[in-house]
Amino acid sequence: MGGNLMNKILGMDRKEYFMKGHNACNGCGPAIIMRIITKAAGPDTIIAHATGCMEVVSTLYPNTAWKLPWIHANFENAAAVGAGIETALKRLKKKTKVLVIAGDGGTYDIGLQALSGAVERGHDLLFVCYDNEAYANTGVQRSGATPKFADTTSTPYGKKVHGKTQNRKPIEFIMAAHGAKYVATAAIGYYNDLHDKVKKGLAVKGPAFIKVHAPCTLGWKYPYDKTIEISKLAVQTGLAPLYEIVDGELKFTKKVGNRLPVIKYLGMQGRYKKLAKKEVEEIQDYCDEHYKFLLSLEKKGRVFPRIF
Repeated sequence: MGGNLMNKILGMDRKEYFMKGHNACNGCGPAIIMRIITKAAGPDTIIAHATGCMEVVSTLYPNTAWKLPWIHANFENAAAVGAGIETALKRLKKKTKVLVIAGDGGTYDIGLQALSGAVERGHDLLFVCYDNEAYANTGVQRSGATPKFADTTSTPYGKKVHGKTQNRKPIEFIMAAHGAKYVATAAIGYYNDLHDKVKKGLAVKGPAFIKVHAPCTLGWKYPYDKTIEISKLAVQTGLAPLYEIVDGELKFTKKVGNRLPVIKYLGMQGRYKKLAKKEVEEIQDYCDEHYKFLLSLEKKGRVFPRIF
């Protein structure tokens, strides 16, 4: 995506904080996310970044794609590193923002303990998960974010078992139940929505969390020029609903009335090419039920506890 086009769409200045020259795949969804979230964060920001795709492709020694202070954390402790930075800044009486970045492996699974602790202690930071729904950096193995029936290298399609056999972990609900001040879902197909949510997450006093739907050409097996289309379809089918949870209250930021059938989204990806009809129907039923559930939560008002 051209810089001028993105700036025009988002109403941003022309400054870039995630630069050209990284080694991400053509059409990489997470790389687009890095550009948007760093633009939203601005120059007075320190980043703690877990091991993963975006860490590897952006910091091949002796080069870096980052124009912000950036610290490489381990796979499991990015939130703890971010919490340490936030505590030090507080002692120094500085208002510099803290942005923690991790993929789904470093969020849903390996990094969950540190993330849980940082939110429970109430650290003033924003944790952004770029969710490409697998351990893409190490060979596209299944993670807690991998959807049911998706084909990965550790959950291959066989005669009896088709891909992953479990549904994905509801990480955004887990963070809301922890008492995170601001929780949101986002997708790169809706740039302004993602940009605005990063601004909001950094503005709140306390822990904030954003999960971003991040199409992966390598793991999802689609043409590299279809990344934005894939992202939009995820939202338009209801498989990646966009909403915020503020002080325990859920509100949609984009409500889709006449949702497209999930096969529109699934059919564009090689990881779903062997789905049986009954499996497509199961995914559709799950999507419909989940979307209806979210709508019911929106009507109820506060559904998660206020802890802080």
